[in-house]
This record gives sequence, C-alpha cells and structure tokens, in this order.
Amino acid sequence: MERIRKIFERRISYEPLEGGSEGPNGEQIEHPKQHAGAFSWIDYSVFLLLGVAMLWAWNMFLAAAPYFQKRFEADDRLLRNFQSAELSVSTVGNLGSMIVLTKLQARASYPKRIVASLVLNIVVFTLLAISTRIFLGVSPGVYFGFLMVVVFVASLATGLCQNGVFAFVSGFGHEEYTQGIMAGQGIAGVLPCIAQIISVLSVSGNQSSENGAQGSSTSAFAYFLTASAVSAITLVAFVYLLSRNSAKDRLKDSLAPDEDEAGLPLSGGKKSIPLTVLFRKLFWLAAAVFLTFALTMLYPVYTSQIQSVRDPATSSRIYQPATFIPIAFLFWNLGDLTGRMLPAIPKLSLTAYPRTLFILSASRIAFIPLYLLCNLQGKGAKVNSDFFYLFIVQALFGVTNGYIGSNCMMGFVEWVDPEEREAAGGFMSLCLVAGLTVGSFMSFFAAG
Repeated sequence: MERIRKIFERRISYEPLEGGSEGPNGEQIEHPKQHAGAFSWIDYSVFLLLGVAMLWAWNMFLAAAPYFQKRFEADDRLLRNFQSAELSVSTVGNLGSMIVLTKLQARASYPKRIVASLVLNIVVFTLLAISTRIFLGVSPGVYFGFLMVVVFVASLATGLCQNGVFAFVSGFGHEEYTQGIMAGQGIAGVLPCIAQIISVLSVSGNQSSENGAQGSSTSAFAYFLTASAVSAITLVAFVYLLSRNSAKDRLKDSLAPDEDEAGLPLSGGKKSIPLTVLFRKLFWLAAAVFLTFALTMLYPVYTSQIQSVRDPATSSRIYQPATFIPIAFLFWNLGDLTGRMLPAIPKLSLTAYPRTLFILSASRIAFIPLYLLCNLQGKGAKVNSDFFYLFIVQALFGVTNGYIGSNCMMGFVEWVDPEEREAAGGFMSLCLVAGLTVGSFMSFFAAG
C-alpha cells in the first residue's frame, strides 16, 4: 500500500494550510486549537446508528419493490416507470435540500436538523405502513401520487440527516466517528437484502404464486414499520448523545461567537464559509466522492438485469431471478460494508492522499465493461461464471465504493481550518448527493 501511495504522490503535494488562513496583507491568522476529547465507543455507536438510519429509508423503498409492483400491476405505464420515478424524485429532492442547507450555514443548528430528519422518517414510514392495510382500493394513479409525495419528503429528511450528521461529527475531531457513519450506511444496505432473501426462500413456490399480493403487503408492512422503529431508536440514542459531556463541549465550541482579527467578538454567530473557499481546499476529495457515487448509481441497473448463467428451469431456487438478484445486491453491499471498514485500519487509510483517491475513483469506470461480460437480461454471458459476477464484479465494485467514499468523508477535516469543519462537512455531503443525482440520470442510459 505504501508503494502505491508513493507512485501516485507528486512532489508538489496537496497539503493542509499550515498556520491557518492568511489575512489581507498575507500575514498568517492563527486559530485557537481545538482539542479532541477522548475516543468513546458510546459516541461511535451512536454515529454508527445514525449512519444506519440515514440510508435505511432508501433501502426500504428498494426492498418493498415487489409490493409496489402489485399496487401498480393494473397500470403498465406506472409499473414500468415507478422505480425510475422513485430514483429521480429522491435524488433531485435530496440534492435540492442539500444545496439549500449548505447555503444556510451561518445560523445552522445541526442537531436540530438531525432530530427533524428522524421525526420526518418516523412520520413518513408510519404512513406507508398504514397504506399497506387501508385504502387498498384506490386507483394506481392515486397511490402513485401518494408514493411520490412520501418519497420526496423522505428525500428531504435524508438531506437534513446527511447535512446535519457530517457537519456535526466533524467537530468531535475523530475520523473514527465519520468511519462509523459510513459503516452504518453499509449495514443499512446489507440487512434489507438478507431480509428479502429469507422472505423469498421461506415461502414455497406454490404459496408465493397463490398469495403473492398478501405476502408482499405483509412484507412491506414489516419493512416500513422497521424503518420507523430504526428512526425512533436512533432519535433516542441521539438525544442521549447530546446529553453527554463530549457533545456538550462540542456544541459549546461550535456556538461560541466568532472573533475578528483583533480578537473582538462578532455579532451574528457563526460566519458563513463561501463554497468557493471549500471547493479550492477540498477539490480532489470533492471530485473523488462525486465521481465515486456517480459511477456507483449504475450498479442497480445492471444488478436487476443480470441473471445466473445456470438454467433457472432446472437449477435450484437460489439461481432463479427472484432469489439470485437479491443475492447479487447482498454481495455488492457486503463489499461496500467491507470497504467502509478498511479505513479504520491506519495503514490502509488514504486520507492524506487526495489525488490518489481521485485517480482510484476515476479508475472504477473499468467495472462497467465487466458488467457487460455477464449474463445481462438472460442473453448469455461472455464470461460464463456466477463466481466472476458475484465475487469479482459485484463484491469488488462494492469494496471500492465503500473504501474510496469513506476515505473522502473521513479525510476532509485534515484540509480545512477548525472553524470551517462544519461547513466542509455539509459541502462534502453535497458533493456526495450531487454524484448520486448525476448517476441516477446516467442510469437511464445504462438501462437503455
């Protein structure tokens, strides 16, 4: 790993500003040092749970796809396009909220944003759970409108959570906490896949065909209630975190009035950091996280279309599309979770090498032609191997996503001044969501 670092490292390195920012005449402005408190596994666990809650909602929408298919089966147009509509509404709403929230830095209360996001998720998914039991006779068009509204509100909640959590955690001074958030996001991708596989295999073939509507409705009810429960548990844990001394000290520092160069306090609370300043300091990391997640959004398109190379008519249920596709999602998410855990090992961390991370993120485009070698839409595979698809393509693509993304989101605090960390956290999460949004529109071309 050290040799790889040296290969990509340039003589003129991308380094943090020493001594802080410069004044109008070029003099160095010294900033008071912020001492990070001792690492706490309790704090880490809460941030891990926040990471789970952040993406659990989105994964619940994916896991409930069979239920939505049953609700829209009477309308072919909605049946074909509801997933693309979910993706577009969610990413656009998420990006729009992130842009607004990033601009509203000066008087931002990041804990309030986190609490608001969790409350919104509880309300949204409770309503979705109720919709699986009542109003079952409404037309597909009416239910589609309801679904788009709740998807949009859930995307706003995700934006609030992403902006608030990454900004809030930056003030603790521990990269491990950010890694905990990224690991939690990985867990949120793994568990729904496992639940979906178990639910498919636990029902016999005859039962699944005869009671498909009832089974999918029951599964969706459980999925949505689980999402509400996860958000409620996370809310309680976060309130507890705010009562701890580590969080109180961090809030005291972030809410302290700013001082001018003469040491006099300024009115108006925290100063707003221009996005151009953050872009200049975090260019390589921002570009790396944007490109990483833009390319990642192509994998769901291929995963939902690639089938096992074995004949589904004669092979076991594991190799049939209803089970094989969730297994493929599971492999990707397990790889993603593994990649998110790797930066916790100091020798495997690349936070000090932004250019290297950008080069690695750009090289992930090589996975796209690898997907085309697999059994896409059952038309035959150039590489006739499920092992190649699951372990080489899916798992490694997931590992690279988790590894590069975690390094980028962990490392940005090293490249900005202490008072810029909160704004930088919001800026990096904005770049992440922008990558997801661009990737979601690119996925339409991949599907075609």
